[in-house]
Amino acid sequence: MSAGLKYFFSKDHTWAAQSESGAWLVGITDYAQNMLGDVVFVDPPKVGQTVEQFSVCGLIESVKTGSDIYAPLTGVVQAVNEEALSSPEKINDHPYDTWLFTLAADARGVESLLEQAAYDAQL
Repeated sequence: MSAGLKYFFSKDHTWAAQSESGAWLVGITDYAQNMLGDVVFVDPPKVGQTVEQFSVCGLIESVKTGSDIYAPLTGVVQAVNEEALSSPEKINDHPYDTWLFTLAADARGVESLLEQAAYDAQL
């Protein structure tokens, strides 16, 4: 995990961490990438798209299966990580350093997410 960031987790195995700029970085958890296997394709939401907390907003595919990406927060997509799109294996190698997209989101939704210990306990 990136030093200095506090990660919050959804029961759908996505994470959110607020960057220094205030944008929320969003990715999938280590558990999710382990369950998927080798990630080969990511279809994130589009820049400018509004996503709703806990709703499907994209797709991630591995050699084994495809899985929906669920938004951990409600907000507007600000950026997509082109590096993750062109080298999706980085998601397997470093799931907490490889964000998929960023959100301009109100922090109010964070109370619906889990902190690390609570997320680990549900696994």
